[in-house]
Amino acid sequence: MKKEHLNKYRTLGLKISYYRKLRGLTQEQLVEAIDKNLAFIGAVEAPNVERTISLDTLFDISKALDVPAYKFLEDD
Repeated sequence: MKKEHLNKYRTLGLKISYYRKLRGLTQEQLVEAIDKNLAFIGAVEAPNVERTISLDTLFDISKALDVPAYKFLEDD
Protein backbone atom coordinates (compact mmCIF):
# COMPACT_ATOMS: atom_id res chain seq x y z
CA MET A 1 0.00 0.00 0.00
CA LYS A 2 1.30 3.43 -0.89
CA LYS A 3 1.69 5.73 2.11
CA GLU A 4 -0.20 8.44 0.22
CA HIS A 5 -3.29 6.20 0.14
CA LEU A 6 -3.18 5.12 3.79
CA ASN A 7 -5.78 7.65 4.96
CA LYS A 8 -8.13 6.65 2.14
CA TYR A 9 -7.99 3.00 3.21
CA ARG A 10 -8.60 4.00 6.82
CA THR A 11 -11.59 6.11 5.80
CA LEU A 12 -12.89 3.23 3.68
CA GLY A 13 -12.72 0.88 6.66
CA LEU A 14 -14.51 3.37 8.89
CA LYS A 15 -17.26 3.77 6.30
CA ILE A 16 -17.69 0.01 6.05
CA SER A 17 -18.01 -0.14 9.83
CA TYR A 18 -20.48 2.76 9.84
CA TYR A 19 -22.79 1.27 7.21
CA ARG A 20 -22.53 -2.21 8.73
CA LYS A 21 -23.67 -0.89 12.10
CA LEU A 22 -26.33 1.27 10.45
CA ARG A 23 -27.76 -1.92 8.91
CA GLY A 24 -27.66 -3.63 12.31
CA LEU A 25 -25.15 -6.27 11.24
CA THR A 26 -22.31 -7.73 13.26
CA GLN A 27 -18.90 -8.34 11.74
CA GLU A 28 -19.71 -12.05 11.84
CA GLN A 29 -22.86 -11.55 9.78
CA LEU A 30 -21.03 -9.42 7.23
CA VAL A 31 -18.17 -11.87 6.73
CA GLU A 32 -20.68 -14.67 6.28
CA ALA A 33 -22.37 -12.67 3.51
CA ILE A 34 -19.10 -11.88 1.72
CA ASP A 35 -17.32 -15.20 2.32
CA LYS A 36 -14.37 -13.74 4.24
CA ASN A 37 -13.07 -14.38 7.74
CA LEU A 38 -13.55 -12.32 10.86
CA ALA A 39 -9.89 -11.32 11.06
CA PHE A 40 -10.16 -9.83 7.57
CA ILE A 41 -13.08 -7.50 8.27
CA GLY A 42 -11.66 -6.64 11.68
CA ALA A 43 -8.44 -5.52 10.02
CA VAL A 44 -10.27 -3.57 7.30
CA GLU A 45 -12.41 -1.70 9.84
CA ALA A 46 -9.56 -1.01 12.29
CA PRO A 47 -8.20 2.51 11.73
CA ASN A 48 -4.73 1.57 12.97
CA VAL A 49 -4.22 -1.47 10.71
CA GLU A 50 -2.88 -1.18 7.17
CA ARG A 51 -5.15 -3.54 5.21
CA THR A 52 -6.11 -3.26 1.55
CA ILE A 53 -9.16 -4.76 -0.12
CA SER A 54 -9.89 -5.63 -3.73
CA LEU A 55 -12.64 -4.06 -5.80
CA ASP A 56 -14.34 -7.46 -5.92
CA THR A 57 -14.50 -7.49 -2.13
CA LEU A 58 -15.70 -3.90 -2.03
CA PHE A 59 -18.48 -4.80 -4.47
CA ASP A 60 -19.43 -7.79 -2.29
CA ILE A 61 -19.56 -5.55 0.80
CA SER A 62 -21.58 -2.99 -1.13
CA LYS A 63 -24.12 -5.65 -2.08
CA ALA A 64 -24.27 -7.15 1.42
CA LEU A 65 -24.86 -3.74 3.01
CA ASP A 66 -27.12 -2.47 0.20
CA VAL A 67 -24.97 0.63 -0.19
CA PRO A 68 -23.71 1.80 -3.60
CA ALA A 69 -19.96 1.17 -3.91
CA TYR A 70 -19.23 4.81 -4.67
CA LYS A 71 -20.45 5.77 -1.18
CA PHE A 72 -17.41 4.03 0.31
CA LEU A 73 -15.03 5.98 -1.93
CA GLU A 74 -16.56 9.46 -1.75
CA ASP A 75 -14.58 12.22 -0.13
CA ASP A 76 -16.50 13.73 2.72
